[in-house]
Amino acid sequence: MFTGIIEDLGTIKNLKNEEGNLHITVNTSITSQLKIDQSVAHNGVCLTVVSIDSDNYVVTAIKETLDKTNLGKLNVGDLVNIERAMKLGDRLDGHIVQGHVDQIAKCISIIEERGSWVFTFQYDVALGNITIEKGSITVNGVSLTVVDSKINEFSVAIIPYTYEHTTFNKLKVGDTVNLEFDVIGKYVKRLNDSKN
Repeated sequence: MFTGIIEDLGTIKNLKNEEGNLHITVNTSITSQLKIDQSVAHNGVCLTVVSIDSDNYVVTAIKETLDKTNLGKLNVGDLVNIERAMKLGDRLDGHIVQGHVDQIAKCISIIEERGSWVFTFQYDVALGNITIEKGSITVNGVSLTVVDSKINEFSVAIIPYTYEHTTFNKLKVGDTVNLEFDVIGKYVKRLNDSKN
């Protein structure tokens, strides 16, 4: 379980394909605080630490994860948003995030607006996910509030702090991002759909 509040940016140091799996070596300032078997979110994808070597650690993404997220598009040198699992008793500053990506979306617009940025994303509604204005959404692991919601797209406003301390400052129009829709909203939608 995560909150969508990014702790650090990790740098991809190595990528190794092995029988459909991708072993990802990450360098981050919090590596010394990690343990093997610990869950860490990478751009919103919960992965297990399998080895640690000095300032680097390794996680493995299986084929299903690579098919449903943007992790398969990573290159050595890329940055990823990093968050460790939350601890019971901590403040929940973002919202409840599972680290289970629902689908990817494409960035279709970036507008700078008086010191902040409005990012618009388009996604495939055939998968049954929805957004609502003022609802929560996780984009590449970042907990955000939807400011504009349409059938197959939504916008979020990014403040300077978030822009500077996450991968949003590297995002370009046409890039894909990982989406995790609000877990409460997903259950409400499923319940409503089952009544129809």
